[in-house]
Amino acid sequence: MKQITILSGKGGTGKTSITAALASLAKSVVFCDNDVDAADLHLLLHPKIEEKHTFKGAWVASIDPEKCTNCGICSENCRFDAIHFIDEQYAINAFQCEGCRLCERVCPVGAIQSEQSIKNHWFVSSTRFGKLVHAHMTPGEENSGKLVSVVRNKANSIANVEHSDYVINDGPPGIGCTVISSITGTDHVLMVIEPSLSGLHDAKRVIELVKSFNVDLSAIINKFDLNLELSQKIEDYLKEEKIPLLSKLPFNKKMVESMINGKTIVEYAPNSSISKEIKMVWEQLKR
Repeated sequence: MKQITILSGKGGTGKTSITAALASLAKSVVFCDNDVDAADLHLLLHPKIEEKHTFKGAWVASIDPEKCTNCGICSENCRFDAIHFIDEQYAINAFQCEGCRLCERVCPVGAIQSEQSIKNHWFVSSTRFGKLVHAHMTPGEENSGKLVSVVRNKANSIANVEHSDYVINDGPPGIGCTVISSITGTDHVLMVIEPSLSGLHDAKRVIELVKSFNVDLSAIINKFDLNLELSQKIEDYLKEEKIPLLSKLPFNKKMVESMINGKTIVEYAPNSSISKEIKMVWEQLKR
């Protein structure tokens, strides 16, 4: 079983659209949406949820006013200035609390308790292309890197049980914890790059990160014909870095139409030039 992770330096490059298109072509595969902070692969795969699990997120502390003696030790030791004396009583601002639990340990009367957030969930679903493991995080929640590890481990477990040939991960943009969790243990990373200054700049950062993990890497330039000069710069950069360029996909209105209709481009326009290009990409990835 091989794992393929699709990444981009920034949002809006078309990464999820390409992932969904590959889903149309792949056989014996489990899909995993690693972009847990803003998951959207389900919008095209239309999953039927079979399992729902709670993911415990960041710790949040609270003060029991019945036990609190207003000694102020917790406030003095809080490095995040999250504990304030309001209306003759110490209270914790949940938006400033970082969940370090130091206040809980220094309170001499045990008036502070911490609980993990249970507002986040992850799912195992069935789709017309196979199993999908995905998640939903409430805005402002933390520990999304850990949640990526949870959904990836579950996807790998399903793939092993079903003897699947591939796990395809739709990764998040950027270079943060979620991206690091998406790269760890994968066999190949496919970069989707758009021809813009920010697209090239951010792609370089991700490529540097992927190389530090010694993971095989290839790339696609998406919507290359929107800026031929920048596309050439990206192509030259990839050659310098010895990164295989699998395809240069043109901008195509049918891609937009397919998303509006809730289908992948390969389903919506199987004989279009862009669908044929994506089929070639998948064949190259398999090799």
